[in-house]
Amino acid sequence: MKNYDVIILGAGPAGLSAAIYSSRAALKTLVIEKETIGGQIISTDGIENYPGISEGETGQSLVNKMKAQAEKFGVEFLSQEVIDFDFKEKIKVLKTKEDQYSAKGVIIAIGSKHRRLGVKGEDEFVGAGVSYCATCDAAFFKDVEVFVVGGGDTALQESLFLAKFASKVTIVHRREEFRATKILQEKVKQNKKIDFMMNSKIVEIKGDGIVGSVVIEDIKTGQQKEYLPNNELNTFGVFVFTGYIPNTKMFEDKFELDPKGYFVAGEDMKLKDGVYVAGDCRAKKFRQVVTAVSDGAIAALE
Repeated sequence: MKNYDVIILGAGPAGLSAAIYSSRAALKTLVIEKETIGGQIISTDGIENYPGISEGETGQSLVNKMKAQAEKFGVEFLSQEVIDFDFKEKIKVLKTKEDQYSAKGVIIAIGSKHRRLGVKGEDEFVGAGVSYCATCDAAFFKDVEVFVVGGGDTALQESLFLAKFASKVTIVHRREEFRATKILQEKVKQNKKIDFMMNSKIVEIKGDGIVGSVVIEDIKTGQQKEYLPNNELNTFGVFVFTGYIPNTKMFEDKFELDPKGYFVAGEDMKLKDGVYVAGDCRAKKFRQVVTAVSDGAIAALE
């Protein structure tokens, strides 16, 4: 078993912030991340609302700086998946398929994953027309019409990025108005390549190997219409940005979660003695990079 002072689960902005603060306090710190370091932020093409960043900063470039800063203070990173844990005693134990790790303190910063539409054809065409990351896949849809599902900041921000590549971007939103910030709403309305279908929802995605058509329902009338592509590739892109689901399943019987599955913790981030939570897996009103970083710092300081 390998021993540390602090173990942090998750290497998104919250986890990286916690790592920087704990390591600067001369605590031997390990960050365990089963996927890509950076979390959801690495799919963000441009960041404008984080203090002190330079023009042209991307999610990936910001994460690179955070990781380098953490490494400068001696933080260790481990690319493994935690499959079990024991938080009953003063010394907490985390188990992966390869080894076991112990620490006096654990910070859970496991973030969230994309919420899916749950419609027929969605799972079948993931990677073949259906995507959850415009930054990753926009270039594959050059001169192709795409549909974006969602009405929050992420949906509109990603629509602006997609408009640089796609022939047309149609935002499909189930409500009368967007939830996104006013500045983003103005930007998409001013973009001539972006159109809107309000009070609407995608009910089915069809195709043969790749997305071939999309069925959209008018929520007010209940009428459905099948949309066919008009391009040489004979396909559409469908980008889904309908929110996130917290990655808390393995903890659901051990800690208090709210009805949506988020950890319930106060402003001290404490779940129990020696165990803290930070970032987007915590129940709170706002989920931004800056609030995740704040959570991580508080958890480490506590």
